[in-house]
Amino acid sequence: MTFKERIKSEMMVIKSLGVVYGDIGTSPIYTLGIVLLLIKPTHEAIFQILSLITWTLILLVTVQYGWLATSLSKRGEGGTVVLVQLLLPYLKQAKAVAIVSVLGFIGISLLIGDGVITPAISILSAVEGIALIPGYETTSKTLLLFIATAVTFVLFIVQKRGIEKVASAFGPVMVIWFFVLGLGGGYYVLQHLEIFKALSPVYAYEFIAQHPGISFIVLADVLLCATGGEALYADMGHMGRLPILKGWLFAFFALILSYYGQGAFLLSHPKSASSPFFELYHTLVPSLYIPILLLSIAATVIASQAMISGIFSVLYQAMTTRIFPHFNVKYTSDELRSQIYVGSVNWFLFFCVIFMLFTFKESAKLASAYGLSVAGAMSITGILMSMIFMFQKKYFKMSIAVVATLVSLTFFVSCWLKIPNGGYWSLIIASIPLFIVVLYTQGQKRLYTSLVPVDKDLFLTEYAQSYKQGNHIFGTALFFARRTDHIPAYIAKTMFQNGIIYDYNIIVIIQTSSESYGITSTMTPLGEALDLLTIRPGYMEKLNVETILREKHINERVIFYGDEEIVSSNIFWKIFAMIKSLSPTFVSFYNFPYEKLIGVARRAEI
Repeated sequence: MTFKERIKSEMMVIKSLGVVYGDIGTSPIYTLGIVLLLIKPTHEAIFQILSLITWTLILLVTVQYGWLATSLSKRGEGGTVVLVQLLLPYLKQAKAVAIVSVLGFIGISLLIGDGVITPAISILSAVEGIALIPGYETTSKTLLLFIATAVTFVLFIVQKRGIEKVASAFGPVMVIWFFVLGLGGGYYVLQHLEIFKALSPVYAYEFIAQHPGISFIVLADVLLCATGGEALYADMGHMGRLPILKGWLFAFFALILSYYGQGAFLLSHPKSASSPFFELYHTLVPSLYIPILLLSIAATVIASQAMISGIFSVLYQAMTTRIFPHFNVKYTSDELRSQIYVGSVNWFLFFCVIFMLFTFKESAKLASAYGLSVAGAMSITGILMSMIFMFQKKYFKMSIAVVATLVSLTFFVSCWLKIPNGGYWSLIIASIPLFIVVLYTQGQKRLYTSLVPVDKDLFLTEYAQSYKQGNHIFGTALFFARRTDHIPAYIAKTMFQNGIIYDYNIIVIIQTSSESYGITSTMTPLGEALDLLTIRPGYMEKLNVETILREKHINERVIFYGDEEIVSSNIFWKIFAMIKSLSPTFVSFYNFPYEKLIGVARRAEI
């Protein structure tokens, strides 16, 4: 490897720290303090809790995501959608395909449920550190909430401008953050080297054996140390596997030093258990406490930004694979395909975050709602991975994946106890996109069934007869369709009933491929002056259809598409009709010039 390549590789590692590890990197701010609300910080309990945290990071993050999940990819990409795409070719039964697809839908929905709580708990937990500044001890909770709200508002309002320029600073900020975690924790670790005994899983086992009842409750809060671990796989397509794994090696040791440092600090300062992270730095370097507090707020903003960008990216995949309605999408970067902005989703997330802030008012109470979506998403990842390894006959990896899945499911079940204490909000928020996905996919099927297509052979026969009559309009016309074996009724209506046939006619079909990136296109002759253009973009591609048309020297004069008027007496299909009417049309989604678009109205009863 040349010096230039080595520098580029190391820069990718630094960038991965900013993009991937913001969420899990800010977990030390609140995790140990929240766990110790349930357990008295005795010498023995501190060792046992640290052991639980250590092995949660090892099993759920290092093994499940760092090793197993990142080994599953087609072209270096990752995420729930990728696992579904990898698994579907192995499934022969329609029922199995449906089950796996539903698991994918739930995984996407849980990500959004998690995405609402991540900014709320991260930003509020950092802002609460203001109360330790001398002279600000009596700062009211209401003022802290408004400060957190202001930080959140700034975070969401800058989304429209894109974060490409700001993102370049994320990596260095997180490098400094992890060094602060390691140095602060490392100082107290050196004062109590016996704290490293907690590396033994025996302490975790002893805690569960000694506290069989409360340990199940504690697990739901211990999981907070691993929130954000799923980003190791989800962001692999952006960063690459090697930079992410190198970044995790650095982040893991910094996190361990931070948690163990807090534990060592509590051995001599047990009264600081409510906020060991901030108390540690307030005691260690009081003169640097305010800069460290500001750094923690910056780190939580980075953590929240990564989650928001991740949601935008996942929903774009869902839109291009036609399981989610088309929303107006703004591309905020000419170079980074992952950088997009979805305004309606952005402000939906913002209002949900603010609602969570003012509903729970404290980060400790927010923890009662946090973790359920994370554990559910991790369990789904484990199930899908185990199935893939089984079909690939990689039985060793499969057995490890099954163990990791059982651990994830254990955490998931323990998080059910959070439902009565606010965890239901996470499920309610996640249920909204899940409802939309199910309603939209089923509604599209019913809509397509109600709009009886024309048999392809019959269409071509009638087209040949009509075209020979010679009444052509000058120019090229595009007609959009969904399938190659049938022709939409609106095309036949336009050409034969309305007599609109151009000199050159092209039926365009866009079929999202199972690959993440890459665009292929083929032109197939169907008849005289009639061709079929099939475009196959990757499901993560930023598709510009006009670019493809120009490459093929196609200069269309007009673009026809079907514009459905949906009629139904069923309340659910009425909601579906409303969603369709509010969503951009299929061709508008791909940014065609409006002056060329002509919608052919069709009445559909479903």
